[in-house]
Amino acid sequence: MSPELQMLLYSTTLGLAQMLLAFLFKAQKYGLGWAFTNREQSMPALEGVGGRTQRAFHNFRETFPLFVALVLLAAVLNRHDSLTLWGAQLYFWGRLAYLIVYMAGIKYLRTLVWLASVVGLVLLLIALF
Repeated sequence: MSPELQMLLYSTTLGLAQMLLAFLFKAQKYGLGWAFTNREQSMPALEGVGGRTQRAFHNFRETFPLFVALVLLAAVLNRHDSLTLWGAQLYFWGRLAYLIVYMAGIKYLRTLVWLASVVGLVLLLIALF
């Protein structure tokens, strides 16, 4: 498995962990019975760490399809160089740092680590052209 595909595997694992973490915060706030409802009834927004965790997961879901497409294109086209490696690693480590920093509530650093993950996407894109 190429290092880029390993980063894809790690990023997928990170996404699953974020989804479960967000669910745990929701279940804690709304009760476990909430998980079995059809969710037609609006619930109060999550606040604090739970809300930040949920928003971090939503943000992850916005960038992850782009990462998947770029890494799979690199694999199909057999493009593996320093740009693809740096891009995939920047994306994964940036997303991991983003979750940690966002959960901690550190405003400006959060934007910088988000930007690092976006730079990773741009490096992957450049490598494919």
